[in-house]
Amino acid sequence: MLEHLELFFRSIFVDNMVFAVFLGMCSYLAVSKKVSTAVGLGAAVIFVLGVTVPLNWLLDQYLLQEGALVWLGPEYADYDLGFLSFILFIATIATMVQLVEIVVEKFSPSLYNSLGIFLPLIAVNCAILGGSLFMQAREIPNIGLALNYGISSGIGWFLAILAIAAIREKIRYSNVPAPLRGLGITFIITGLMGIGFQSFGGMLTGDNEPPEENQTTTVETKEDKEIKKEIEDKEKAISYNEAINK
Repeated sequence: MLEHLELFFRSIFVDNMVFAVFLGMCSYLAVSKKVSTAVGLGAAVIFVLGVTVPLNWLLDQYLLQEGALVWLGPEYADYDLGFLSFILFIATIATMVQLVEIVVEKFSPSLYNSLGIFLPLIAVNCAILGGSLFMQAREIPNIGLALNYGISSGIGWFLAILAIAAIREKIRYSNVPAPLRGLGITFIITGLMGIGFQSFGGMLTGDNEPPEENQTTTVETKEDKEIKKEIEDKEKAISYNEAINK
């Protein structure tokens, strides 16, 4: 349970898709003018990541990794289909995005029209593909953690686009210098938000080793004991010589 919670909060705050690795910036900048459209696109991204990451985990475990085809028979144990990762991952993502597009067009035509071309462009959103590639690179051990990682990464991207959309709606009424209006001030705000999210970097870190100060203190204590022992030996030797001379 603790492993799931740590992965959940780390994916949202520490390894945020937008503020930590700057993925999905095209949609983030283009569809963040209104909160309503940002919410719709963010929800679609959560769904697509939540479905494609565990599906691609299954593909990676049982098809793409070296020796993954052993379930077909021992003669397939040496096969390595890792070179097909990009093709299969993108095929899975495109299928899910097509499904999302059909559902949104059916049940929310207004949202479908407001998102425009950026809804089908989720298929080539680097944040979506990045989620599957990070899952593969980090060797997530089971499908439960893969599902957790997909959903939490989507929530992180959702919070990022929702926050910038809310800010952009407010700064319309602010006196922004003319050269910075539009994307200029948006980039500046995004940078500041990225710096803010970096403060979460130490939230889930821990070290079981003692700090350097304690290690230094331990070394000094041993040296002090050795010095004290030498002094005591010298004092005993002096007392012995004095006793003999008397």
